[in-house]
Amino acid sequence: MTQALVVTVRFHEGRYHGTGDWPPAPARLFQALMAGAACGARMPPDVRDALGWLERLPPPVIAAPRGFHGKAYTSFVPNNDLDAELSKGKTPDLAKAVAAIRVGKHIQPVLFDAETPVLYFWPVDDPDARATTLCATAETLYQLGWGIDMAWAEAAVIDADEAEERLAAHGGTIHRPSGGGGTGRNFLCPRPGTGASLIERFENMRNRFRVGGTNRKPVRVFVQPSKPLLAKVAYDARPHRLLFDLRKGAGGLDSWPLSASAALVETVRDEAAGRLRDTVPDLANSIERYLIGRGATDADKAMRVRVVPIPSVGHPHADMEIRRIVVYIPQSCPLKADDLAWALSQVSWVDGDGVIERELRRADDDRMIGRFERRGKRWRSVTPLALPVARRRQVEPVHRMDEGKSGHERAAKEARAAAAARQALRHAGIRAPADEVRVQREPFDQRGERAEAFAAGTRFPKEALWHVEMTFAEPVAGPLVLGDGRYLGLGLMHPSDPAHDVAAFAITDGLADGTGPAPVAHAARRAMMARVQGSLPPREELPPYVSGHETNGAPAGGGVHRHVAVLADLPRRRILYLAPNRMQRHGVEWREVAEDHRRMARALEGMDILRAGRAGLLRLAPAAIDVEGDPLFAPSRVWESVTEYDVTRHRRRLGDDEALKVDVAAELRRCGWPLPAPGAIEVLAARRGPRGGLAGRLRLVFPTAQAGPLVIGRSAHKGGGLFAGSPRDAGQPPRFLAHE
Repeated sequence: MTQALVVTVRFHEGRYHGTGDWPPAPARLFQALMAGAACGARMPPDVRDALGWLERLPPPVIAAPRGFHGKAYTSFVPNNDLDAELSKGKTPDLAKAVAAIRVGKHIQPVLFDAETPVLYFWPVDDPDARATTLCATAETLYQLGWGIDMAWAEAAVIDADEAEERLAAHGGTIHRPSGGGGTGRNFLCPRPGTGASLIERFENMRNRFRVGGTNRKPVRVFVQPSKPLLAKVAYDARPHRLLFDLRKGAGGLDSWPLSASAALVETVRDEAAGRLRDTVPDLANSIERYLIGRGATDADKAMRVRVVPIPSVGHPHADMEIRRIVVYIPQSCPLKADDLAWALSQVSWVDGDGVIERELRRADDDRMIGRFERRGKRWRSVTPLALPVARRRQVEPVHRMDEGKSGHERAAKEARAAAAARQALRHAGIRAPADEVRVQREPFDQRGERAEAFAAGTRFPKEALWHVEMTFAEPVAGPLVLGDGRYLGLGLMHPSDPAHDVAAFAITDGLADGTGPAPVAHAARRAMMARVQGSLPPREELPPYVSGHETNGAPAGGGVHRHVAVLADLPRRRILYLAPNRMQRHGVEWREVAEDHRRMARALEGMDILRAGRAGLLRLAPAAIDVEGDPLFAPSRVWESVTEYDVTRHRRRLGDDEALKVDVAAELRRCGWPLPAPGAIEVLAARRGPRGGLAGRLRLVFPTAQAGPLVIGRSAHKGGGLFAGSPRDAGQPPRFLAHE
């Protein structure tokens, strides 16, 4: 049985000063073990042999408490060059020499819960006496990081299943090696020869200054110590993603019933496994274990291939049928992505005459799949979760009136299902706890299916299937596939966050022809301030969230805007009151402004008339925002100006077009948006105001689709700098019905 060497490190204080990202890299732990076991310049032979054995093990899995950066400060300390400074004068002054070489050292510790240890899990096939020696060596560790990061450690060899249980119960962040390159973080790890290189570096450090030159004029020469031999390993890398369309024999998109998603996954998985097994017989064991799942243990779950059917969603009238499949292959999986791509491309359905009726074809359009990979706080199941709950009491139809279930019994059953759904998060490796969990048999979508409809042909009884809604305190990134059926197409979740941080009004009548957005936004802002002021006690000042000014009358600044923005989206004939967390991706959290925004929204309730001067007497009605299909909110690669963008700085030496491009790029960085591709900022029109102010309309093209809204520029909070996504790239497929 595969086992694991686990090294548990505990810090004396919840502070870590080592350079680099948290948690400490495996190479840093390796160095700390060597430093603790060394007796001066001598390393015991058995310890050296044990560390050489550790070098040859695969990279470890790391579990660490969640850390965050504390306050940074600068400490001025003498540089390690005192001899050179003293040699400058005939009568050296030690105090002056130390002051001359004093330099600033930037320090910013990582803060974490000192009660939670840092764990390192190395997979071990055949532990021997070297593992025992290494466990004893771990007890000599006295610091990890800088010299002030005091710590102690212990080590043991445990079963792989017990190691997975300890990982699941840890409660912190889990970092797994990817087994190759990827987009994840890189950690330095020991490799064969690391111990010898560290010993050589230690000897070189002891002899850094050597005497060189001629006999008449000897010169002290500084020799750079050799670098240690370490390996850079990618951790937490994203899995390979393969996209496929269900195509008819004639070439058009085909559909598959949503309630038969498990049957589709089994068919695709088994046929691909058979073709791959026939072609590469040596992979038969890995195919059974990581693709089919037979014989897989808890330790193999992180390496298993997932086949996820994707239904058509995103519109109330979407038929919810399956037309696409996405396959996720962890980079630590022994099966190669190219081999699986070939095998899945061979999957087809034929009639009695051998004619292909339906087949899988590689696809590039990921807009529909991207709907399930977004970040969100509220998630709803599209296919039900298979939860390990107790079987419900069966009541015969003839005895339904006499032996019917009470409300208490039903509530207890739903409570057990909700608890099992929370456990499903942990089993799927989702560390974020759910604040609210709601279970039901009915679907959340208008065209969805009841949970019981998915039980046919599966190993799950219908009473174990539940539709689940989960709400998290912080956004969780998809895809989210939960429950015991997550490898069979069940438990697929879809983000469905309500636009609770946007108050919207539709302009139903009264808008004058040729009206620009500025007067409408100005009137809407004044109306908001008046209504909020009327809801406050006498002589109480408007909060900065509404007025945009501090209590002393100065504009609210600081680089991070914390007040509401008022937008006039006249192409769609509506007015939006946007919370600041929607406008910038960092610096402001919803929980910080939630109460102020709700108070403002309550004051706006019942506003049905807006006097906007020459823009007209506008009649308003409350409006709802569909963040998935709205051009201002839905993901898109191409974003184009709705209202003019006003530059934030006057750049004298640049032309109008170039100044607009530079200013827009700076605003995108400030708001946390990625920069468009080189040359992908296009100026559609530029205009100079009466006082020389520069404004214009632009088109931005990003490398990947970005979710809105995008509101930037000097007049962003007064209706300017509003962009809309292109309908072609906004993630809105034009057709959702069966003829797709």
